[in-house]
Amino acid sequence: MADEGMGAWSEQAVDHFLRSERIEARDAAAVRWFHAANSKARAREAARSDVHMIEADVVLRGGQEGNRDPIMAHPPETDSDNTLQEWLKEIVNTDKGIKLDFKSLEAVQPSLELLEHVKHRLRRPVWINADILPGPSGSSSPVDAKGFLGTVTSFFPNVTLSLGWTTGWHPDKHNKGYDWVMVKEMAQICNMLPQPVTFPVRAALVRQSVSELCWLIQQSDRYSLTVWTGKEDVYSVEDLLYIRENFDRSRVYYDILEPQNSEFRKAIVA
Repeated sequence: MADEGMGAWSEQAVDHFLRSERIEARDAAAVRWFHAANSKARAREAARSDVHMIEADVVLRGGQEGNRDPIMAHPPETDSDNTLQEWLKEIVNTDKGIKLDFKSLEAVQPSLELLEHVKHRLRRPVWINADILPGPSGSSSPVDAKGFLGTVTSFFPNVTLSLGWTTGWHPDKHNKGYDWVMVKEMAQICNMLPQPVTFPVRAALVRQSVSELCWLIQQSDRYSLTVWTGKEDVYSVEDLLYIRENFDRSRVYYDILEPQNSEFRKAIVA
């Protein structure tokens, strides 16, 4: 049974939830998300909600000079009321998949050591995320790709990888999308990986990048996209529907914020 449970880590999330009768069709938009479940209150709310996947951010307490204790916070925060150990204790008692987002390589190994202790209680999708390449208007430093992939696969060779680009979005200028250099570099990194890979892409940048991103996920049936958004980004439900019409519906997840999330879900069932 342990091996069967770990198998869910290398299964497409849409297939896991369809097989578990948690969704009714092979449509990744049916997979519901809880974003930034970092504090104890947010984690508790996520655990009790009706979502399928819970996303949270992991950093080291005190930053690079801290005590190497993985905690649940999004940079620039370096403190939290919730450690990763406590967060996992809360979430393993649910049936929800998890996505752990790392902004530094230093946080990865101590976090995966904690995940190792509970892996046999996580018989559901587990995604490990980092931005490993510079992307459109990205200003933050990417996580070292070789170090990240080497560390993650040494612990969990079959875990689903969520591999993205650093990005920015500016309200007062034209925002370029993901270009051919960016997607081809990502394809080159991923072409030897055996496990599922999802590429997190910023909602406000996808419409101008459809050709490039279509090409990318056509390189392997293991690939998918996960559409996300920044709090201040301007994009429309029409942009989301355009994405839906131009990609295989089983291969695009939508981890987006309100009010667009509810408006989008109403539109696709109308």
